[in-house]
Amino acid sequence: MSWEQWFTAVVIVATVVVLIRDLFPPSVAMTGAMVAALTAGIITPAEALAGFSNPAPVTIAALYVLAKAADKTGALTPLVGSMLGNDYSQRMTTARLAVPTTLASAFLNNTPIVAMLIPQVETWAEGRDRSPSHYLLPLSYAAVLGGVVTLMGTATNIVVSGLLEAAGFEPLGFFEITKIGLPVAVIGVALIILLAPALMPSRRSATQASRAEAPEFTVDIIVETRGPLDGVSVEKAGLRNLAGVFLVEIDREGETIAAIGPDHILRGADRLRFAGRVDNVVDLQTLAGLSLAEQTHVDLIDTPQAAHFQAVIGIGSSLSGRTLKDIGFRSRYQAAVVAIHRAGQRIADKLGDVELRAGDTLLVVADPGWNDRWGDRQDFILISPLAGVPRIRTKRALVVAAVAVAIVVTAATGLLPMVTAALLGGAALVVFGVVSPREAKAAVDLDVIVTIGSAFGLAAAMESSGLAATLAKGLVDGLGALGPTGLLAGVVVATVLLKELITNKAAVLLIFPIAIATAQSAGANPRGFALAVAVAAATSFLTPIGFQTNMMVYGPGGYRFTDYLRLGLPLTLAVIAVILVGVPIFWPI
Repeated sequence: MSWEQWFTAVVIVATVVVLIRDLFPPSVAMTGAMVAALTAGIITPAEALAGFSNPAPVTIAALYVLAKAADKTGALTPLVGSMLGNDYSQRMTTARLAVPTTLASAFLNNTPIVAMLIPQVETWAEGRDRSPSHYLLPLSYAAVLGGVVTLMGTATNIVVSGLLEAAGFEPLGFFEITKIGLPVAVIGVALIILLAPALMPSRRSATQASRAEAPEFTVDIIVETRGPLDGVSVEKAGLRNLAGVFLVEIDREGETIAAIGPDHILRGADRLRFAGRVDNVVDLQTLAGLSLAEQTHVDLIDTPQAAHFQAVIGIGSSLSGRTLKDIGFRSRYQAAVVAIHRAGQRIADKLGDVELRAGDTLLVVADPGWNDRWGDRQDFILISPLAGVPRIRTKRALVVAAVAVAIVVTAATGLLPMVTAALLGGAALVVFGVVSPREAKAAVDLDVIVTIGSAFGLAAAMESSGLAATLAKGLVDGLGALGPTGLLAGVVVATVLLKELITNKAAVLLIFPIAIATAQSAGANPRGFALAVAVAAATSFLTPIGFQTNMMVYGPGGYRFTDYLRLGLPLTLAVIAVILVGVPIFWPI
């Protein structure tokens, strides 16, 4: 191997380690790797930046706007209503969730679909004394399966199409992946319906566990006029970091103050509303300068000013690796964290000192509009109210449906390229006022776009340095005796393993050059290998970190890491089998 190949290999290994250990966000890791290859002269500036002019990231960005519009207008509300309602058996409920979710995910981003359904499923299950864990992971898996049915089903398909185009091949047709994706989806959904009732564990959700372990109550306390706390800030009064208790709001002469910072000055006769465990709340009256309100109540929190949310931290979030104290969470987000759940268990340590991780679920108390203010930010992959109330469908939902149909028809018939159809659809949603320019901008996950654009440069480095060809030769030498199908199996298994350790988009961009080089070395059909990589990378079932919707249900379902293997392993084996049988039929290798 030449020094260029060794250098590229070291950069790729370092990038994979950074992604696995979540040391930096994927966008930072991929951009750093691309810059390293550029600095070493392995790729030219044009090759390094080619990904940002490729249709793939632009198409994905435009489809994010469509997903935002569908969520905002309640376009998916009829889907929710058709799924839940009567007290069906677990298998029937799983089927009613899985089939519509798979169909919807074939044409819409699966993230908002799952985000909308999580609180509905939680509320429905808890109202019938069932565990949400029976349904949330199958819901995520169904959304994943729907993504491989069409080109616009998931960003991974669009990335592969862009990589094919960059490599000099024709981009994917809208329904080209359907030949293999539809059998994968049908068999996968059938397995979910058949196996989920037997394999899904009974876990308490984060909200259930919090209610059982630390029921929260409120109490009104009055600041004594001319007392020791009159004219003192919240922090200096010692009310900032009370164990198990937090200040929800202040009532001052009929005006409610909900966002309370540490420097907020207390005034005599202020009515302070605290929340927390009942024993800690009642102890507040022993603090000098405070007295129990005459008609105070100690009751479960249920006021219009105190809404409850669960917020899940995703991979690459700016919150990961930091504590609530470091972040200044209450001041930054105007909300209070009352509990942190990790792997289905509540963390008993002092909340402000807990180092947050991807997958952690924060139980948050804030004003009712908190979800709307922070739902579009990339700090959380999911914010859902604890009371599952679906969005009300608006008249503009019809506009969203019309735009979605137009994108599908124009792209599927070849009337317009996929990127053009998606961009026109996104622009139409802004022009017709379905989403504002600010909302459209906020809807685009720039971390994903930068990751994909930078990774194109890293993929180019693998080709330019000859590393892809060297790895492909090793694969051919090792598995060549098994024929093209054996080589295809090697590429698919490598994709499956890598995509469960890092993001599936990053896995595609790293495996694709090797897959194409392997196919060309063996005289096989490169397009079949590319489609196999796309389906293998898009169907992530083994870990919560492999796909965003898997991470979204991690905390709300109270799952443990190993729970994903129960149903995920048979699904993964089934997908591999269908790929190895189907690809040689539709793309003879």
